[in-house]
Amino acid sequence: MNGPEILVQVAPELGLFVPGQWRSGEPAPLVTDGVSTLGHVVESLGVPLTEAGALRVDGREVPVAHVPVAGERVEVRPVERPQRVPGAPLCFLLDVHLGTLARRLRLLGVDAAYESVDIGDPALANRSAEERRVLLSRDRGLLRRRGLWAGAYVYSDQPDEQLRDVLGRFTPELHPWTRCTACNGPLAEARKDDVADRLQGGTRATYDVFARCTACARVYWRGAHHARLETMVSEALSEFGAARA
Repeated sequence: MNGPEILVQVAPELGLFVPGQWRSGEPAPLVTDGVSTLGHVVESLGVPLTEAGALRVDGREVPVAHVPVAGERVEVRPVERPQRVPGAPLCFLLDVHLGTLARRLRLLGVDAAYESVDIGDPALANRSAEERRVLLSRDRGLLRRRGLWAGAYVYSDQPDEQLRDVLGRFTPELHPWTRCTACNGPLAEARKDDVADRLQGGTRATYDVFARCTACARVYWRGAHHARLETMVSEALSEFGAARA
C-alpha cells in the first residue's frame, strides 16, 4: 500500500484483535490507500466494528465514513459499557458454538435465540437483521458481515465469564425462570394434573410445582439441579439485575 501515512492508537481493550505494534496502546504508523474509509481501516487492522466505540481523529469524534488523510492521528476506543442498542427490544442471537451461554441467558429470562446447527454466516446475519437481534459470536469474520444488524464479540471461551461479559455489556432485564432453556419459548405455570402424563413416577410423587413451555410443551420442576441453578440466578441478580428483576 502506497498512500497517506497516519498514526493509529488502539485502546488496550482491543489489543487481542490487532497486530503486535498496536497492542501496547501506543500510537503506531499505518500507511493507507487514501480512499478507504476509517471504518475499513479499523477492520483491516482486525477490529470488528461491533467492538469499536468512538473513533477520534486529532481529538474530534468522526464517523466510520471518514477518509483519513496524511498526518492524522486516529484513536480507536472500545465500545462504552453498558452498551445501548436502539431501535428494537433487546434480544440476542447466538451462533452454534454458544449453546451453554444461550441456555444460561434463557434461564435468566433473556430472549436468546440459538442455532444448534451451523446454518452459515449469511443466514445468521440475515436473521439478525430480520429479527433485530444482537448476534453474539466468537467468529470475527461473522461479525464483519455487511448484512449484520448488530453484534458483539464474546471474549471468553468459559461460560461463566461469557455470561458476565454479556450481562455487563448490555444489562438486559432479567426475569428468571420465565423462558424455556431448550427452545426460548415463554413458560407458564402448570397444574400437576395437566402434566401428569409427562412425568415419571418418582417425579410425580415428589414434586408439586410445575411450569410448561407454551411453545414446545417441555415441563419443568425443581429437580436435583435446582439448587445449583438457583445459585447461578441469585449471583446474576445480585450483580446485574436485582433492581430490574
